Amino acid sequence: MPKIDDRVFKKGGLFLWLLVLAGLLMYGGCYFQKTPASYEMHTATPINKVVVDGFHTAMSQGMQPDIIRDPLSGTAFMAEPVPQNVANRMTDILFNRVAAEKGYELVSPDQAKGVFSNIINSDKNVVMSPIEILQEVGNTFKADAVLTGYIYRWREREGTDYAVNRPASVAFDLHLISPAEGTMLWKTKFDKTQRSLSENVFDMSTFIKSKGRWLTVEKLAMIGLQKMLAEMPVGKDSKIRREQIEMEGP
Repeated sequence: MPKIDDRVFKKGGLFLWLLVLAGLLMYGGCYFQKTPASYEMHTATPINKVVVDGFHTAMSQGMQPDIIRDPLSGTAFMAEPVPQNVANRMTDILFNRVAAEKGYELVSPDQAKGVFSNIINSDKNVVMSPIEILQEVGNTFKADAVLTGYIYRWREREGTDYAVNRPASVAFDLHLISPAEGTMLWKTKFDKTQRSLSENVFDMSTFIKSKGRWLTVEKLAMIGLQKMLAEMPVGKDSKIRREQIEMEGP
């Protein structure tokens, strides 16, 4: 019988490797199974022109953490105050990613900002719901949809890549709103606090993407945004959509 190196047992090494192996086996066994979706789609109609409203902070500075509901869908999130510069940064990333991947004709957040300001400052804003405001913005640009979302939590990790006192935690969502109907065409969310593999052996995908490290809040958010955009409908000029049509054939 081959001799097992004693070093394997140091610092729980054997336990960790057995845990990883068990996780890989479970992950592999579930790989081809359909997992529950974190998004909903309510349209089969092509979406070609989109106003990118971007991300908003869901809770003002100075407020206490609490459970709040998304004003568009009613979904509940554990929320904390999020700095405005975080929402601005995420909006820039969102716009650039959508422009590169989705094949839409886009109206940028900067272009939409003036229309939003006029609506917010007008007297009729008093009686308009959030969706009605988004409708008016979309109709101004003759768009098929408005892309908007909220950031509910943006908690940075306390620690390093390999040891933390508190892990990173994020929560945000995205919606495509129809200006013509005021209906929600598509929505998705990402609500996650990073866990160690021993705490959540089923979350193998995050463990693999992080390479076993504790992620910063921005890196955790990028994993979420990538997943969300992969689920998002594509425009008529999208390379992804053309490839899907070619695979399906006539």
